[in-house]
Order: sequence, then C-alpha cells, then structure tokens
Amino acid sequence: MKFLLIIFSLLLFQVPSIAQVEDSMQLRRIYHEVLERGECYENLRVLCKEVGNRLSGSDNAEKAVLWGETLMKRYGFDRVYLQEIMVPKWVRGAREKLLYKDSLKTIEPAILALGGSVGTNGILNGEVIEVRNFKDLERLGEKEIQGKIVFYNRPMNPTLISTFHAYGGCVDQRHAGASEAAKYGAVATITRSMTLRNDRIPHTGSMGYKEGVKKIPAVAISTIGAYDLSEALKRNPNLSISLDLSCKSEEDVKSYNVIGEIKGKVYPEKIMVVGGHLDSWDVGEGAHDDGAGVVQSIEVLRLFKKLSIQPKHTIRCILFMNEENGNRGGKSYARLVKQKGEEHILALESDRGGFSPRGFSVDGTSAQLETVQHFEALFRPYNLHLFNKGYGGVDIGPLKNGKICLIGLVPDSQRYFDFHHASSDIWENVNERELELGAAATASMIYLIDKYGFEQGLKRATFKK
Repeated sequence: MKFLLIIFSLLLFQVPSIAQVEDSMQLRRIYHEVLERGECYENLRVLCKEVGNRLSGSDNAEKAVLWGETLMKRYGFDRVYLQEIMVPKWVRGAREKLLYKDSLKTIEPAILALGGSVGTNGILNGEVIEVRNFKDLERLGEKEIQGKIVFYNRPMNPTLISTFHAYGGCVDQRHAGASEAAKYGAVATITRSMTLRNDRIPHTGSMGYKEGVKKIPAVAISTIGAYDLSEALKRNPNLSISLDLSCKSEEDVKSYNVIGEIKGKVYPEKIMVVGGHLDSWDVGEGAHDDGAGVVQSIEVLRLFKKLSIQPKHTIRCILFMNEENGNRGGKSYARLVKQKGEEHILALESDRGGFSPRGFSVDGTSAQLETVQHFEALFRPYNLHLFNKGYGGVDIGPLKNGKICLIGLVPDSQRYFDFHHASSDIWENVNERELELGAAATASMIYLIDKYGFEQGLKRATFKK
C-alpha cells in the first residue's frame, strides 16, 4: 500500500495541474490570434508611412497623438484619453554638412547633428584631434585641444554578446562628449555612430550640455566615415574640416501621452501598465524605436477585447511622448500617478525593437522576480528563455517605488543597433512575424500576472520547471 501511494504521488507530481493546462490553452489562443489575425504590423505600417518620424514638438508627433487616440477608440477600449505635457522642440534645420580635403580630394561624409545640439552660426573651420575617451581629453589638456574639433572614435565592443551592454560602454561620448571637450576649449565634436555595423549611415541620438560649460556643436558620423577620417588624420595630423549646421532649440510646446485602458473586474483600482514611446528621432520612420513597442502595446489590449478576456486589474496602455530627448512623458505620468494616489502593481515596456522575443527582464522584488520565473515553463513552447533580474525601461522607470514591478520585453539584440536612431529605421526593416511574436509574448505575460498577481502568485500557480 505504501509503495502504491509513492507511485501515485510521483505520477500526480508529473501531471500538469488544471491551472497549467488552462493557461497553456489561453496562451495558445493569444498566439494563434496574433499570428493569424494580428493587426500590429499593419498598424505599424500606417504609423510609419502615413505619419512618419515623430520627434517631440514636431507636427508629425501631433499627428501620431491623433493616430494613437483614434486607433484605441476604434478598438473600443473602455476609456481613451490624453495626458497633456510640455515637451522640448529641437529642429534639425536645412544645413548639415562636413567637408575636408584628403590627398587633394574633397570628402563629404554623411553626418547627423546630435539631438539638442546648437548650430554653427555659419561655417565653422578647425583642425581635428582624435580621441578614444574622456581620459584622452585630460591627458591632452587645453594646450592640445583649444580651438580644435574633437573626434570621438571609440567603437562599440564587438565581443559583448549583449549589444545593449556594448552600447552602454560607449554612449557617454555621444551624450556628454560636447561638454567634456568644451572644458578644454574645443569648438565642436564629431562622434562615431553607436552601431556595430560598418556602413555609411550616421546614427543620431540625444546629447546634453552641462550647466556653466560653453555649448558647442556636436555631430555623429557613420562608422565608415569615422574610419576614413581616422585614416586621413594619419596621413595629415593637421587635417582641418569645415562644419555647417543650422539646428536649433525652440520654446517648449504642448504635447500628450496617449492612454487607453480596459477596466478591471475584480480590482479596478489596481493598475497594470503596458507601453512604448510614441516619439522618435527625425530621421527614418521610428519603426523599431519605438513604433514596434507602441503597436505591440496596443495589440495587448486589442487581444483582451477580441478574446473576451476580462482582466481582474485595470490594464492601461500608454503611448509615452518624449522618451528620446527628455523622458517628460514618463516623468509626467509618474507625477500624475503620485498626485492621484493610484496603485500600480506592474508596468511592462517594449522599447528594444520588433525582433524575436527572448524573454523578460525584471526590476522588482525577489518575490516578483520569482513569480515571473515561475511562468517560464509556459513560455518554453515559444522559445522564450530569459527571465532574469534587469532593467524595465526609460518610460516606466519613474514609476519605481519599491512596490511596483517593472518589466522589459527582451528581444534578440543583435540587429537593433543596425537601425537605432538612423534613417534605416523604417517599416520595411521590421519582420512581421517577429513583431507579432513580441506582441503575443507581452500579452501572455500581462494575462498571467493579471490572473495570479504577485502576492499570491507563487501559492496559486503550480507550474513546474
């Protein structure tokens, strides 16, 4: 008898629980709907082709607000509304040119002014000095740098498997390079684009000026352009260039976060956020960054409506404005949440491109991380395997308070920086199936956390790894 009980117990342990079978079936319904009848790819096409790039403060950004509001109302979400915010307005301008002579040839490499840069106020001429990092600036000092144009030529580390880690290891030269060089008397900066790809496409991005330091123009040059300039400097250490930029900053303007929600049936006062940022840089179409995250987030709520999934908690989709050059949308939303005393239990952000999903990164308590990891078995059939502690996202970051769980969708990162902040970030470079898989993964995680929560999640869920 004792032997039979042991055998029965072992068999019982191996048989999936009723909850696990139900949830496996629900995830399969979600994936089937997205992969067979999904609408995020077509929505992305409209956003990219009919609205275009969407820099904060631009006319296209306001068209995008209307697009998002109209689409969510058409889907019949319980509530759709706008949150007013003030955003910076930076204009690239018509003139953007860099010239130098190399072996009697005039070279004009492709460049992009960095977002927030001042213009040159006419043509700026100066000798170029190449550096790898800020320590080189300190070593050279004002004597060598005064009156020159600093050329930052530090590449992303190709040996790092996570391209986001490689990006983090060199993005300081883009963001803070102008002010650091200006401390030593530099008159402008040129920065190697943040990409591992060798091509002639420059990548823009945000930069900032330190208070009390002179503002000098700053541009990005492509990776091949950086190589060519470096080789030219070897042939002529006294190489001089001319730079002409007409970019400028104007007064802040009014814009909006676009918000849609489905009201929770059991805990309507407890909110789960899913979102991405609606703005993009003013080159390309902002397809991967972050049109993909925007349409995936909208698709989550569409799926709940289409599949008649009534959430326990209120699920709120937020299309954040101004992530690229200020994060005012994320900060303003967090302030509003605090003012209204709203309780948020989860915020999930998609802002790493529309590539094949690999898993989720969790910024939360150990119990929250354990709950998310407990769902791993359900995601195995969909090739998701990363369920680790990590970063949530820029827009949802201001919500962090020690209680809310912040989660970032983690797609494969190998191609992301091929397109990041570049003219090549267009709809044609997003794979429909990969985009849909990311939407399905996001919706599935929202479904599971909504059903089980965090406080009781480990007790009520019985999934075995």
